[in-house]
Amino acid sequence: MHKKPNIRTNDKINTPKINEQISGPNVRLVSDTGSEVVTLESALKKAAEENLDLVEVSVGQDVPVVKIIDYGKFRFELLKKSREAKKKQHVITIKEVKLRPRIGIHDYEIKKRQALEFLTKGDKVKVTLRFKGRELAHAELGMNVIVKMIEDLKEHGTPEKSPIHDGKQIVVLINPKS
Repeated sequence: MHKKPNIRTNDKINTPKINEQISGPNVRLVSDTGSEVVTLESALKKAAEENLDLVEVSVGQDVPVVKIIDYGKFRFELLKKSREAKKKQHVITIKEVKLRPRIGIHDYEIKKRQALEFLTKGDKVKVTLRFKGRELAHAELGMNVIVKMIEDLKEHGTPEKSPIHDGKQIVVLINPKS
């Protein structure tokens, strides 16, 4: 029998059962020529003759599906595939831009530029406008600022819902266009 190769265990791959870890009286042995149901002992003997490992390749079957392969090479291929998949995925995060109802023109342009940058990177943008004190009496000013921001960003993103007036703030979430 092949001894278990020395492989790093901190990589997040589910380790399949190998050799004596496989249970059950019969197994489905898959090879290049096809598949056949054989006893576990004969499959282990065949793997030992070829100086390779018996590896369970499909979990959750009533008859375990196994293959005679080099376990170290099999594990390396799994790690390589998972790393490739991890490189290709993009995690969408929510970035927040905070505004005020009486924001200056230059400050507004800076906030708009930040939001555009976030949207072009593929992140969602949460635009929050907060009121202080008596500003709340003129909520329409804040809503105008939010509507203007949505209008300025419409080429790069679309709002998930219409702006929501929630207590002392107005919030809108803008999704990037793909």
